[in-house]
Amino acid sequence: MEEIYLDNAATTKPLGEAVDAMLPYMKDLYGNPSSVYSLARRSKRALDEARDACAKEIHANSSEVYFTSGGSESDNWALTSAFCAYKDRGNRIITTAIEHPAILNTCRILEKEGAEIVYLPVDSLGRVDPEDAEKAMTDKTILVSVMTANNEVGTIEPIREIGAIAHRHGAIFHTDAVQAYGHIPIDVEKDNIDLLSASGHKFHGPKGCGIFYIKNGVRIGSFVHGGAQERGRRAGTENVASIVGMGAAASFMSKHREDFAGKEAGLRDYAMERLENEIDGVAILGDRRMRLPQNIDILIDGVEGESLLIMLDQRGICASSGSACSSGSLDPSHVLLAMGIPEEKAYGALRLTMSFMTTKKEIDLAIDAIRECVVQLRA
Repeated sequence: MEEIYLDNAATTKPLGEAVDAMLPYMKDLYGNPSSVYSLARRSKRALDEARDACAKEIHANSSEVYFTSGGSESDNWALTSAFCAYKDRGNRIITTAIEHPAILNTCRILEKEGAEIVYLPVDSLGRVDPEDAEKAMTDKTILVSVMTANNEVGTIEPIREIGAIAHRHGAIFHTDAVQAYGHIPIDVEKDNIDLLSASGHKFHGPKGCGIFYIKNGVRIGSFVHGGAQERGRRAGTENVASIVGMGAAASFMSKHREDFAGKEAGLRDYAMERLENEIDGVAILGDRRMRLPQNIDILIDGVEGESLLIMLDQRGICASSGSACSSGSLDPSHVLLAMGIPEEKAYGALRLTMSFMTTKKEIDLAIDAIRECVVQLRA
C-alpha cells in the first residue's frame, strides 16, 4: 500500500541535504563547540554557518539568532523572559485566541504571576483585526504576541500592521512563526518583529532544534541557566548535528521557497476545488487569499473527523483533524471555536498539509479516498 503523507503541518520529511550535513557531526566531528582544540573549532564553525543560514531566511543578523530545542521552548522563552524583563513598566500582554498551546499555556502560567492577558478575537476566517489590537493597547502593555500564520486553518495574520501598533505604544512584538518560517517571506525589520520563534522540523530539518530571534537592543534575559553557551542566554552543550541539519534545511528552503510555494499553492487550490465540487457539505476554513500555500482545512457535514482519519489511515493516507499538539484531546479545536464554528460542527474538521514533495497523483488518490470514506461514514 502506497503511503501518502499529508500532515506536513505536524512535521516534515527531513531533506536528504539536511541528513547528509548532519552525519559527520554524529560520527567523526563530535567535538564540543565550547572547547578550544581543532576538533571543537570545527563544530563551532558549523554552528556559526548554521546560524548565518537561519538568520538569512528572516533577514536578521546572525548575532540575533539563538538555538533552542524547538518552537515551544522559543515561545516559552519569549513570553516568560519578556514579562520578567519589562514588568517594571507594566503587566499587560496581548495575544490571540487562536495561538498555539505553547503560547496559551504559558500565558495562563504568567497570569498566576500577575500578568494581565488580553486575548484578541478573530473573524470567521481566523484573521485578527489590527484595530482590535489598537483598542487593546494601554500604557501598561509590554508585549504583543501574534502568530505569523495559524497552524490549523493556515490563515496568515497581519503581523506587520500589528507589530507597528505595538511599537507605537512602546511594546515589543513577538511572533510564533513555526508554521511560516521557510514557507513564506519573513523580514524581521519590515515586519516590525522583535522576537520570533521557529522550529527545524517544520521546514524539512530535524526534530529537537529550533530558533529564537531576539532583535539587538531588546532586553530579554537568559532562559536556561548554566554555562556560557548561546552567548550566555541559553546554557547547555549545543545539539550540533541537529543544528547543522536545520541550517542546511533553512538554506535549501531559502533558495527554493518561491518555487515550492507556487507548486504547493497550485495543488492546494486544485484540491480545494475538487473537495468542494465532489463532496456535499464541505466548507473551506480559513482565508483563501491570505493563506499558507501548503494548507487545506475543511469541515465536512455529518462526519466525525477522528473516524475519518482512522479510515484514511487504513488506506495509507496521513492527515489530521487539527494541531498535532492537541492530539488525543476530547475537546474541539479552540481555533475553530474562536472562529465562531459551533462545537458540534468543529468535530468534523480535516486538515491536509502538503510539501514540495507532494504530487498531483497523491492529491487525486487522497481526495478519491476521502470521498469514499465520507459516503461510508454518512451511510
